[in-house]
This record gives sequence, C-alpha cells and structure tokens, in this order.
Amino acid sequence: MTSKKTGYLLGVLAGGVIVSGAMAGAAVQLPNARAGDASLIRASTAPIFAPPPGAPLSFADIFEQVSPAVVSINVTSKVDPGSLRRQIPGLPFDIVPRGTPDGEDEDAPSGGKGRPSAKAPTQQSAGSGFFISADGYIVTNNHVVENADVIKVVLKDERELEAVVVGRDEGTDLAVIKVKGSGFSFVNFENSAKPRVGDWVITVGNPFGLGGTATAGIISAYGRDIGETFVDYIQIDAPINKGNSGGPTFDVYGRVIGVNSAIFSPSGGSVGIGFAIPADVADNITRKLIAGGKVTRGYIGASIQNFTPEMAEAQGIAGQKGAIVADLVPGGPSQKAGLMAGDLVVSVNGAKVRTSAELTREVAKASPGDVLHVDILRMGKPRTVDIRSGVRPSEKELASNDNQKEDGTPGKGGSAAARSAIVGLTLAPLDDAGRRRLGLEGAVKGLVISGIDPNSDAAQKGVRPDDILVRAGDREVSSADDFASVVEAAKKAGRQSVLIGIYRGGRTMFLPLKVSG
Repeated sequence: MTSKKTGYLLGVLAGGVIVSGAMAGAAVQLPNARAGDASLIRASTAPIFAPPPGAPLSFADIFEQVSPAVVSINVTSKVDPGSLRRQIPGLPFDIVPRGTPDGEDEDAPSGGKGRPSAKAPTQQSAGSGFFISADGYIVTNNHVVENADVIKVVLKDERELEAVVVGRDEGTDLAVIKVKGSGFSFVNFENSAKPRVGDWVITVGNPFGLGGTATAGIISAYGRDIGETFVDYIQIDAPINKGNSGGPTFDVYGRVIGVNSAIFSPSGGSVGIGFAIPADVADNITRKLIAGGKVTRGYIGASIQNFTPEMAEAQGIAGQKGAIVADLVPGGPSQKAGLMAGDLVVSVNGAKVRTSAELTREVAKASPGDVLHVDILRMGKPRTVDIRSGVRPSEKELASNDNQKEDGTPGKGGSAAARSAIVGLTLAPLDDAGRRRLGLEGAVKGLVISGIDPNSDAAQKGVRPDDILVRAGDREVSSADDFASVVEAAKKAGRQSVLIGIYRGGRTMFLPLKVSG
C-alpha cells in the first residue's frame, strides 16, 4: 500500500512476504498477484527510510556547524558555611565542600593546636554558554555565574580560558562573560524567522559535565509564564539537564532562537519539558549588558496581583481582566500619582494588561522619568492615572522587601470584644494594644481576624488568625458592620463571592471569599 500524502512505500504483507522498499518508476509484482490487481504497487522516488518533508535525516551537519561556538563553563564560588550541607535535587547525597569540618583539606596548613586553619569553603558548579562574537563575548545564564569567584571556559578543542563577568541581569537570568583572544567561532541570534510550534530544534551544552552534548526535539509552545517576570518562555521538549543552563537552542539552520534556562521537573532531572529565553529578549539584554554592564527598567512602586475570574465575579465585572493593585510603596511613584490599593489596571500607554506579569513588563519598558498613562477601574468606573516612572530596584532588594518576617502565631485579636463571625471570620477592632503586639505601623487600618471557621472558604484559602482585614469589595473597612454590609450587598446582587484585602507581613494580598454555601 502507499501513503496518498507522500507516495512512500510503507510495507505490504502479501503471500507471506513483507515488501519493505522499492525504487521509483518500478512496478512491483507481488507473488500470486494478477495484472491490475491492487497488489501492484508503484514505489516512491525516495527510499522508504527517508523522513517526511520538513524532517531532517540527521542533525550532524547542524551540530558540526554550531558546536565550536558552544562552551562549557566551570565555576568556583564561595559558599556560606552555615548552609554547606544541603541536598542538591537529583543527587542522592549531600554536598560538603573541602575546607569544612566534614570535608577538611588534609593539605591545608596548620592553624595552630594541630587544627587546619579556617578556610573559606568553595563549591564547584557547571553550566553552558556560547560565543556571540569573534572577540570573546559569551552568553550564559545569570544563575550560572552570579556568585562566581573563578570562571573557566572550556572550548570544543579542549582549550581552557579564564573569563570575567561583563554584566548580569537577574530579571531575565541572562549574563555576558568574556575571555581574552580573538578569532573565536560564534553564532548569531535569530530575531526575525520564528519557528512554528512543532518545528525541530537542537540544543548543545554541558549536561552533568559532559561537554559538547547535543539533544533534539521540537518547539512545544510559545509564551510560557513560569513565574519569571520579564520573559515569555519558549517551551521545548529537547532534553535539558543540569549543566545545560545558558546553552543555545538552535533551529535547523543553526541559528540561535533561544537560551536554555529552566526545566519543569518534580525529580530535578529532565522529564521532557524545558524552557528557553527567546532570542529577541536575549539579544536585546545582552547588547545592553555589553554596552553598560547593567539593565535599567521602569518602576512605579506598587505590589500587584492577577485579577482572577473569581475576583471579577465578586466585583460584579465578570470577564474583566487586569492586574489589581495590592499595596503602594510609601512615597513611591504610584502613591504620588494617586493610584490606590484596589485599583484594577487594564492598560498602560494603550497596551492592554491581562495579568500582573504583563503590567510589570509594560512598566519595565519605560526609562526612568518617562510618564506612563495607566488606565484603571476604580469602584467600577474608568480613570487614567499618569505616573512618572522611577528606577526598578534589583531583584534582591525587591525580594528582601517582600520577605519580611511573618508572625503566624494565633493571637487574641486585640483587647476589644470580637464580633460574631461573618463568612467564617471572627473580627475585632485594631487598637493600640493590638498594633504593639503585632508590630504594626499606624498607617495600617482595618480589623484583626481573631478566629476562623476551619470549614470556611477563608480557611481553605489560607487566611490566618492575626491577619488584618483592610478592604472588602471596593472600600476600606474599619468595623465589622462595614464588612457585614459589603457581604450583604454582594448577596443581594447575586454574587457568589466578595473580594477582600488581607494585610500580612508588610504587604497586602487580595482573595475572593464565598459569601454563601
């Protein structure tokens, strides 16, 4: 039989004989077949082992073309002695660097009384990278080199060169390093010809220290959001393992379409789902790093959340998308411009905003001092707020602000008597004694959650005793009656939920709580 689409001879079983191939133009007469019988088969012009159109017979030519530009990166870095013994995902043992109590260096000079001298422990790690110029500039991931003391680059011809960091960008997890020399083989980013989902890709890198390894697969999807703010990732199924980080993803023409950066894995090893930073993002960021060593982004000083369908229903605006403002940085650009907690951002400079990540990316495009025209919904009514952009702090600074110590110990909820429970929440006024006990600033206003029904929707969604209820619906709340009226209004409007704002650990988060059932 033949395939109508390709005309390839796929194989025929007749008279106990499997026909596995034939050349074009030849009529193949099977045993015991009559002229004109369906068993008379005309073969294709190509041997049957040829792949269908679009599939390469081999990736060898591509690998030979691009592999000289791909390097292995070996990094030596100092580690915190307090966190030396730790389990690395995918490895069945703890790592204890030499020069520590459990890994003493026998060759170390004596530090007195027969003990080895105190020595800063070091750790070895490995990644991948690739040349983007003949004069030694190499692209890799930020997480490969961010804590490096010594960086050694190993080329395909086994030369080993020392490298220095040119610039790093935590926001996209990209970095540029440089080695001395010239005449290096290099590859280019492909920004215009975008492969389709289903097209072949090949990755080259240094998995598990096995330099010069090639794997192949297809593009599985575009625009994957994996929690990294500034990147819409390419999802690929070409295997990416430990040590592949920072290596290139090539199309079938040997052009760089992405930088391998992350995997999805419950085990720490490849399960066939990998993520690459798109070439256009990588090209833009690396050019900035080479030019100035850092990347500057816009900043409005607001904490934001995704506005979920359940939140939209709770507000009576089903189907509305956007990013809800949870908190404002005191004295920051947003507060100065009049943005408020609870505002729903729907566009920035005319670009629609559907998620908190999209809002952050739109803001990040601005240069410090630019004015951003931010369209919002406030209490269901559209408004525009003009915000003058500041400079986005480093990711480390932002993380330190977000990770303030939380006290999850249940308390008494202040000295005033608590009111009866509303949708599973028992509320009490926030008085001076409560503020001192909880370490709250005077600017925080609301109600202390002193008790929670364990069977309530609030308990299921993680609300805790000593959380502060600061908003309900479209208003601030200062009494249990305020909250009760919002809940009753939601019920009368036929809504299933009410949107509340909870203050905890120095920041506010919004949750939709069911008001019935």
